[in-house]
Amino acid sequence: MERKEDSSRRITRRKYEEKHKERRKQTSGNFGTMIPRALYDEINEFLRVNNITKVRLIVEGYEALKRELSNTTQNK
Repeated sequence: MERKEDSSRRITRRKYEEKHKERRKQTSGNFGTMIPRALYDEINEFLRVNNITKVRLIVEGYEALKRELSNTTQNK
């Protein structure tokens, strides 16, 4: 694969990315998981139709599971 010719804009972006790489790693994360394509497509369609972001799905799903598990442990 050939690399595109460097332009002043590309050089500036590379410098910026390199300079801020560690800060980005500290402030955000990526699960990088793999799921079957059919499920992936189904989830993406659901999110698109309902205008929901993937971040919202993760956060609200996490909160719902915490509540569910909290209720389960309290009922024992």
